[in-house]
Amino acid sequence: MTAALQTLGFNKDRLTFSLRTAFAACLALIIAWLLGLEHPQWAGMTVWAASQPVRGQLLEKGLFRFAGTVVGTIAGIGLIFAMLVHPALLVIGLALWVGLCTGLANLARGFVAYGTVLAGYTAAMVSLLDVGHPENVLALGADRMATVLVGVVAALLVGWLFAPAADGKALRGRIRALLADLCEQIAAPEQDGEAARGLISAMAGAEEALDPHAAGSLRSHRETRATRNLLSTALAVLLWRRGRDADAVPEAARLALTEAAAALRADDGATALKALERAAALPGLDENLRPLVNALARWRAPENRSAPAPESALPMVLHRDWIGAREAAIRATGALLLFGALWQITGFAAGAFLLLGMSIMISIFTTFENPIAMLPFVFLGQFMGAAMAIAIRWLVWPHADAEWQMVAMMLPFIVLGGVLGGHDRGMKVSFDYNMVMLLLLHPALPLTGSFGTSVMMGLAVVAAPLAALAAYRTIYPPTLRRKQSTLARMMLHDVAALAADPAAPQHRDVWRARLYHRMLRLFRLTERSARAQRDALDTGLALLDLGHAAMRAQEILAAPDTPATERRALCAALARLKRLEQTPARAEGALSRLARRAAGQDAEIFRHAARSAGLLGS
Repeated sequence: MTAALQTLGFNKDRLTFSLRTAFAACLALIIAWLLGLEHPQWAGMTVWAASQPVRGQLLEKGLFRFAGTVVGTIAGIGLIFAMLVHPALLVIGLALWVGLCTGLANLARGFVAYGTVLAGYTAAMVSLLDVGHPENVLALGADRMATVLVGVVAALLVGWLFAPAADGKALRGRIRALLADLCEQIAAPEQDGEAARGLISAMAGAEEALDPHAAGSLRSHRETRATRNLLSTALAVLLWRRGRDADAVPEAARLALTEAAAALRADDGATALKALERAAALPGLDENLRPLVNALARWRAPENRSAPAPESALPMVLHRDWIGAREAAIRATGALLLFGALWQITGFAAGAFLLLGMSIMISIFTTFENPIAMLPFVFLGQFMGAAMAIAIRWLVWPHADAEWQMVAMMLPFIVLGGVLGGHDRGMKVSFDYNMVMLLLLHPALPLTGSFGTSVMMGLAVVAAPLAALAAYRTIYPPTLRRKQSTLARMMLHDVAALAADPAAPQHRDVWRARLYHRMLRLFRLTERSARAQRDALDTGLALLDLGHAAMRAQEILAAPDTPATERRALCAALARLKRLEQTPARAEGALSRLARRAAGQDAEIFRHAARSAGLLGS
């Protein structure tokens, strides 16, 4: 059976999940209609939006979907009241609200980001779907919340009965394999650049998988924090080893690290931990390997994860894309203001549907890695959904004599959406097919409207992905290359901020933790290009050297016995580091002069930093 499905292009697990979701959507539609809700199809839409393949994710996404709907509904009701003062206030308020939610979503992660985006476009659904009847806004808002609650409960009920619980074994095995590779890398006499880049890329992939793993369980959240700390510590050790020669790791440490790698591959964490402890106890290795030992101990023992972290542990500091958030907010606000103004000026009858579609497209895809590549599939799926909705309305529903028959006639087409979602090619368009089909169908008698009106509404909804694609291409295009450039610029800015802050040494661990997480994110964005990953690794190592130099310069400058001539050299180097992004060559010269004046370990720190500044400038 499985082989036959694969021959036809179906994936068994994906088909099972998709058909299960279709069944839950049918159930939610029927229950919402039986309860007398005005828009029962919204309950089916909620199921498609809230369903997840495992229980924990289902629970957490359902929670944030309901919370986002409540907040968005309240905002939508407020927009309708603002429209009663002046129609333009609806467009202005909606643009600002969706822009705000879109910007905040780019700063959040996982289902928190999803709930924030949802709050934005739910306000559009409440304020635009019945814009000609503002007196019904409270009833519409209550109906919206009730249908979402029905959909969430249906998705939870079906999912809890049939969906598997989250299994962390695969992820834990993945982390153990990464650590085994790390131990072998540290123990190797000669460092392999390709192997190091591959290892960091694997760390980046594992880090990205942590948010879904954490969903729905406090225990999983604690495990995720311990895993993130372990990955950051592992990256710190790998970067330390990359910057040292073969003599940095003595023979006894190599033997212990090799033993630890073998134990990790055999799932013998206790033996691996003991071997790492022996390596960390050797002279010169405690500072760099001790944090890895502590992080591994916390990760292995669930009872230790809620205990205070040891002093050697890095703080939990995650990358926040403030630049991307600002640009996304401006893009969403500007696009909605433009299309909203055109709607207000022209009086286009289906303009509300176009603005609704734009509110969804311009916000929900902004958190995706490459929205420009996805929108053509979104357009195709929405076109198929709109065409199917029009066919049902004008070819199927005219044969219905009662509303229950209309609801029953919708069910096979919802199941068809489930079949589409299980196919290798159909999966890219199935979600939008289902959502738009349900959005445009309202099972109520008597049937009203004309065929031309139905076509015009369908075209307005389908035009939204094209309009959003134009906005994504022209207003701060969120391409992978541009995201890589922005992330590297933020990392450079962090080093410049260290150079400008006399208290920088006190924030050493915070800066390192943020740098490591941004490096993992940068490697994730560059995974398709070996050259880009080489540049990312070189950039990360260079910034690490420059950050250490900036903090050491601040420490020497703060010492009361530092000679005046040395103070001037330090101030000159820090001034150049403040403008590192604009003039890296000048920073290289200032750091080289500082290295010649210094002695011992300080000279080595500034010499490494000068070489790194030269690398950034080349």
